[in-house]
Amino acid sequence: MKNSIIELKNISVSYDDERVLNDINLEINDKEFVTLLGPSGCGKTTILRVIAGFLEQESGDVVFSGKIINGVPSYKRQVNTIFQRYALFPHLNVFENIAFGLRLKKLPEEEIKAKVAEMLSLVNLSGMEKRKIHNLSGGQQQRVAIARAIANNPRVLLLDEPLAALDLKLRKDMQNELKKIQQQLGITFIFVTHDQEEALSMSDRVVVMDNGKIQQIGTPQDIYNEPNNAFVADFIGESNILDGIMKEDFLAEFSGQTFKCLDSGFGINEKVDVVVRPEDVDIVDADKGMLIGVVTSVTFLGVHYEIIVDIGGFKWMIQTTDEHKVDEHVGLFIEPDAIHIMKKSEYSGKYGDYSSYSDEIDHLSEFEEDE
Repeated sequence: MKNSIIELKNISVSYDDERVLNDINLEINDKEFVTLLGPSGCGKTTILRVIAGFLEQESGDVVFSGKIINGVPSYKRQVNTIFQRYALFPHLNVFENIAFGLRLKKLPEEEIKAKVAEMLSLVNLSGMEKRKIHNLSGGQQQRVAIARAIANNPRVLLLDEPLAALDLKLRKDMQNELKKIQQQLGITFIFVTHDQEEALSMSDRVVVMDNGKIQQIGTPQDIYNEPNNAFVADFIGESNILDGIMKEDFLAEFSGQTFKCLDSGFGINEKVDVVVRPEDVDIVDADKGMLIGVVTSVTFLGVHYEIIVDIGGFKWMIQTTDEHKVDEHVGLFIEPDAIHIMKKSEYSGKYGDYSSYSDEIDHLSEFEEDE
């Protein structure tokens, strides 16, 4: 059984009369890797600031290991934070950066040396103790920031978009590294990102946010396969989102056809949102398709093709390893387990097809030519 280490109870925060966190309730378990995911301005960094004690909520409680810590200053919380800008001390070498918090605690020199050596080994920087910060790469600086943050043995490490400044390959390497460090140390990581792939690949659980509210909490698999609403479905990966009607349990109507599905518990003829992921659709010969349409765009992405198919004015995206040509008439075949039914929400109608997809590409190429 997992133990809760942090609980946020009915947390609300406003800036300049604008509500940025709206009645947030969240429980985080000890030794868990939790990611707060959402677009800029959704409130995810504000949650970190409240947990860290940098910001006081206007209502609600922050509970740490069963005790309310409202008003407890940040330096007395068993929490450390790594920011997007690593905030390393440029006048100190690697050793002294990592030792900084240990010296504040007035630990014996031998203990400090042993701890710094342990941290350097953990982040694969052994032998770099005397390096100046400005002589390190971005990835190395980030490792120093991690080593400094965990040298004080925090119970919880807060990470605010710490990989955003790194290039793609290094970012992927550091994703694996961070997960490994978290598992080795057995401490709780609360990670903030707007990068869906980062969230899915690293987390035990993902908290999807928008507009100061939690939209869904679940494992990466739950969030991807069973999104709560159109916002979550659209934000986590590509999605075809259609208006549908739940005719009865396990039977949904959309795109003018009736399909078997695995969902139940909706009202008879209830209006719903239907999600079909692009990789779950098979393109077949037109005469074998459940739906028939015309290919309007083909983009080769190395591992697969991204194909836009117009079916009655709705532009579907399909990801497939099979090549197809623009203007080709094709059929779509959709298995029952590829269809996910969602309740209508405030996000219904805001996301859906890929009509603007090729228009955006055209617009971008025009923009580049103008420059």
